[in-house]
Amino acid sequence: MRLLVVEDEAALRDQLQTALGGVGYVVDVAADGPEGLHMARDYPLDLAIVDLGLPGLSGLELIRALRDEGSNLPVLVLTARGHWQDRVTGLEAGADDYLVKPFEMPELLARVQALLRRAGGWAAPVLRCPPLAVDSRSQTAWRGDDRVELTGSEFRLLHYMMLHQGEVLSKAVLEDHLYPDAAEHDSNVMEVFIRRLRRKLDPDGRLQPIETLRGRGYRFRLPRGG
Repeated sequence: MRLLVVEDEAALRDQLQTALGGVGYVVDVAADGPEGLHMARDYPLDLAIVDLGLPGLSGLELIRALRDEGSNLPVLVLTARGHWQDRVTGLEAGADDYLVKPFEMPELLARVQALLRRAGGWAAPVLRCPPLAVDSRSQTAWRGDDRVELTGSEFRLLHYMMLHQGEVLSKAVLEDHLYPDAAEHDSNVMEVFIRRLRRKLDPDGRLQPIETLRGRGYRFRLPRGG
């Protein structure tokens, strides 16, 4: 998943980038409103974390501009303003959730995960496409009752594909959303990850959870289940 952090306080910006990157997100950062708006418009993002008190263009103005342009990018607002009216203003501008500073990092990570699930139409932290399931909290994957041992890259790929179950995902989209410096990777890296994932999820070849659409990309084809 690729996230954008728009925060003018350098120490907090670095802290967020480190914490989010440490749990597997690709993180872009901006230090002011105009830069943040540019990146939110042009980068292949899954979610933005936006401080309200930004120089150049406020967080509220940034969010309103995105919504006026028709963007559905999930936005988590950070604010030092604790009054309920300020929080309502942020939500009315188009934010999806908010956190009041100071906050605990585990809460921010949980809210980010919840917003990403909601954007994909999922409610629970465990995504189930029987017999496969992934748990975003523990970053574990299961086939029935058997745990599937995945690397961090393999888990991120499976989680992203299950979040977007049924969608055709091109190789470029997967690389942009999942891996930093994707342009520097060998052009066959995604095929390698897909092949490894198939081998671990479907060793006997009967399940076939990932479909290849020649010239278009890949699709996670198992239906969602309870």
